[in-house]
Amino acid sequence: MATKVRKRLKLKEPYLSILRFIGFLLLALVALFLFYRHEVNGIKKLGYSEKSSNKILFSFYRKYVNSINYSKTLDKAYSSKYFKEKYMKKYEHVDYVDGKHFIKNINILLDKKYSYNDINMIFAHGSDSDVSEFAKRDRVNYLEEYYSYDFAKIKNYDKYVKYSDESGEGAYSTIVRVNLKLDEENYKDPIIVSKFSTNMLVNKHYKLSDKFSVPDLVKLDDDLVSENGIKLQKEAYNAFKNMYNDASKSGYSIYINAGYRSSKDQQELCDLYKRTYGEEYVKKYVALPGFSEHETGLSIDVASKNSKIFAESKEYRWMLDNAYKYGFILRYTANHMDDTGFRPEAWHYRYVGKDISTYLHDHNISYEEYYAVFVDK
Repeated sequence: MATKVRKRLKLKEPYLSILRFIGFLLLALVALFLFYRHEVNGIKKLGYSEKSSNKILFSFYRKYVNSINYSKTLDKAYSSKYFKEKYMKKYEHVDYVDGKHFIKNINILLDKKYSYNDINMIFAHGSDSDVSEFAKRDRVNYLEEYYSYDFAKIKNYDKYVKYSDESGEGAYSTIVRVNLKLDEENYKDPIIVSKFSTNMLVNKHYKLSDKFSVPDLVKLDDDLVSENGIKLQKEAYNAFKNMYNDASKSGYSIYINAGYRSSKDQQELCDLYKRTYGEEYVKKYVALPGFSEHETGLSIDVASKNSKIFAESKEYRWMLDNAYKYGFILRYTANHMDDTGFRPEAWHYRYVGKDISTYLHDHNISYEEYYAVFVDK
């Protein structure tokens, strides 16, 4: 039986050379890809995104990026369509803030020759839209005059300058008054307050929205009030009850003449005073509907069971010395009429919580000033 002989396929040398070349090329590409991934992953380990890491690698700034470790601002710059290579080594000096136009605004401010300190100051004092508006203007010198205060607002720069020039007030007072709109006409274009909080501000420039409501309104016990039906917000009620009990133990008799009022109640009160004293009296001395603290459920009118004139009673003195211990402040005083917009009312107390009431007691400032400096940043 004949044996079949298999012939082995043997490529000629030119073809073998081509295959070897292709093999070497593939190995080189694999090695190059592995090197590329190693470098990108090394940059990513610093904290940079995939997109930024790729751009950093191919812009040949790998060594520089390693030297500064990680900059979130630089990371966002590389990922942004507004990235400018000429500012690559400057982005790291700007503190990161979240904003749609963050990198674009940095570029504009750098173009206008602002220092890193100025740029950080500008971003720290306004929203993304506020900074975008500010960046449109010509370069401003001496920002520190106002923006060394962390409660200053970049959007109010022109108002600060105008008010300070006209009034002669220093930077601190100017910022407080302008931020609170105390430089403007009462009741005109007020700031609308929609959310309840124990540190909320309501006055002739801060108005409660039409949909505002007080959570946890409770009816006060009969022995705490002058007439049935007076209500307070629950936290304020509990604080007053503790104060009432401690005052009683010490021989002082206080009670509440007025607590929560609805907007309708406040309107009826204004109408009554208008008929009695006239419209100008109401505008000057009585809060219009929406502008009264009584509508927050946090304010009370306190009276003495031992005297018809509260300011002449021993209870009045006790309240001055002790109310802050329970979270209440005497809201309208002679010293702070320019801030509050109301004449002194010896009987009107407002619940703000113990931390704030203690600070106000210790530092003798108005609640408006406290709100501008510590709450409304």
